[in-house]
Amino acid sequence: MMRTMHYLLLTLVLLAAAGCRSDGETAQEGESQMTLTVTSNAFQDGRKIPVKYTCDGDNLSPQIAWSGAPSGVKSYAVIMDDPDAPMGTYVHWVLYDLPASTQELAEGVQGMGVAGTNSARKTIYSGPCPPRGPEHHYIFKVYALDKILGIREGGSKADVESALKGHVLASGQLVGLYGR
Repeated sequence: MMRTMHYLLLTLVLLAAAGCRSDGETAQEGESQMTLTVTSNAFQDGRKIPVKYTCDGDNLSPQIAWSGAPSGVKSYAVIMDDPDAPMGTYVHWVLYDLPASTQELAEGVQGMGVAGTNSARKTIYSGPCPPRGPEHHYIFKVYALDKILGIREGGSKADVESALKGHVLASGQLVGLYGR
């Protein structure tokens, strides 16, 4: 029960960070924002991420797809993080300036968009690798943007979130679980 409440509160915080209210409105501009449907053929929303996509396996990024983007999309951004990390949110993957035609990232994708820096200070996907204990939530957030962010390679999650404020046309997320 407490973890569910934590997750709901976290979702509201993430929406606020993206400039959105829980009712789907853009807080700054008052315009409606659409919701992307984010899926993976590797795991279902709210279900366990297979070992293959973690540090205990091949550490490959899972296939991620999205649909429901409105017209006017110029680029996409993807951020994956773990809000349950012991020292605060751990950023596993930052990818931005994905072409507007992108609707999917293949398993183990490389060379698409611009790679940002994760919490390990690397510009690659870093799979789930929690300490022993309860399962962690890994949130894959996808943002449809009305501009190309133009941030140099290696931009941080904070850089991306700052640049996308006021430019999110639609967003969605997929949550996977992993524990040891």
